[in-house]
Amino acid sequence: MVFWSLFKESVIFALQALIGNKLRSILSLLGITIGIFAVIMVFTIVDSLEQNLRKSVQSLGNDVVFIQKWPWTFGPNYPWWKYMNRPVPDYKELNYILDNCDGAQAAAFMVYASTTIKHQSSSIENVTVICASHQYDRVKNFEIADGRYFTDVESASGRPVAVIGDVLARVLFPNQSPLGQTIKVRGAKVMVIGVFKKEGESILGGSPDTQVLLPVNYARSLIDVNDEDLDPQIMVRAKDGITNDELISELTGLMRSRRRLNPLEEEDFALNQTSLISNQFDSLFDVVGIAGWIIGGFSILVGGFGIANIMFVSVKERTNIIGIQKSLGAKNYFILMQFLFESVFLSVIGGFIGLLIVYLLTLLAGDSMGMEIQLSKSNIILGFTISILIGVVSGFVPAYGASQLDPVEAIRSS
Repeated sequence: MVFWSLFKESVIFALQALIGNKLRSILSLLGITIGIFAVIMVFTIVDSLEQNLRKSVQSLGNDVVFIQKWPWTFGPNYPWWKYMNRPVPDYKELNYILDNCDGAQAAAFMVYASTTIKHQSSSIENVTVICASHQYDRVKNFEIADGRYFTDVESASGRPVAVIGDVLARVLFPNQSPLGQTIKVRGAKVMVIGVFKKEGESILGGSPDTQVLLPVNYARSLIDVNDEDLDPQIMVRAKDGITNDELISELTGLMRSRRRLNPLEEEDFALNQTSLISNQFDSLFDVVGIAGWIIGGFSILVGGFGIANIMFVSVKERTNIIGIQKSLGAKNYFILMQFLFESVFLSVIGGFIGLLIVYLLTLLAGDSMGMEIQLSKSNIILGFTISILIGVVSGFVPAYGASQLDPVEAIRSS
């Protein structure tokens, strides 16, 4: 009952302070609102960006090692010309890995190409065409919503078949099923046998919604699969129970043996994994998070002084009321908690407004930024926690001063 009485009186006095001194209250709460908005908005964007990036990275496969010419990250002062002289992975090296790598669950050779896709009078430019060997579906994470994947015979013999993205299917075949229909890839007719499940845009690019997948043995008739510009690579997925480090160690030995490198020669290939990207993101997000705290911290500090100012004025205006309450037997802690609750309530109002602005902006920005932005529960809790702490810190000194007033002197102040 005491708690409810304190809370009720504090809410009433806080609302009276807001209504009776609108301009002063608005200016004071503005600091808290801006501070909470700045901190939570930064964290919301960073968290959403991190989730989208990690989702995109995860689609590459956490247990997949990529054998390529170029590394994804460069060491300090490493001469770039050493990378230029490296050979690109080739299809024969894929077969060597499949025959000799004990830690590999599956492996696939793959190249990227960009071209125009046509169907009758419709065409789409700059479509990414992936040319891959048969085990690509066991290495890459994707789902087929309609139709099927290549058979062993289709992959081995190089049949003109393709799996296309959801966007391509809807644009090229708006009123009919694409299965069994033909599209033209670099002037050659290819039959559509499957459609990728819609996944949405990837922040790293490479969404299957706008891709075409061809068997690499058929693609040989259309492109040079050993062309460095097409980024030839071999993807190797580790067996269950085999770590990436163990797989990388085995692949390093196999590739050095395959390319006949003596023990003193440097490796002329790169073994990449998604953790290389994730580690770069972690350091970036840490810096952005610190910047968000610094930017929002100054506004919160100003808002804290504003709340304290309101409370000092509130104590002065209600000094005689405090004296009456204490003469009627009100304890010091009752007066202290009454003003402290009021301070917290005012601060929470400012924090709530800041969170509301963040929420409204996430609804507007999600569509325009092309990625999902959500105000998470953890950030909402963080916003209210900061507001409560600022309310307690800002209101304690004036609340303590009010609790220590002499009842006789307080009544005379009227």
